[in-house]
Amino acid sequence: MTATRYILSDYLNAALDRATFKAIEDGSFAGRIAGCDGLVVFGETIEECGDELRSTLEDWVLLGLKLGHTLPVFAGINLNIEPALEPVDSL
Repeated sequence: MTATRYILSDYLNAALDRATFKAIEDGSFAGRIAGCDGLVVFGETIEECGDELRSTLEDWVLLGLKLGHTLPVFAGINLNIEPALEPVDSL
């Protein structure tokens, strides 16, 4: 039996594996992902910062896809490639 893959979820998880967090002077945290230009989030705790990072990353990817931006490749997952469509009668 073949394992089911969820490309967008796998992509987000691979991107989040590259996340870095930094404590700020006021005790809160900043988070970013190398390769995701302009994506920086803040949270009162590192957990809150991580949650915010995932949520913002999802929006960043969806907006990038909608606007046709080139997205970084993570774990060999390239969301920039046009999907190959099969004719309906091939099903």
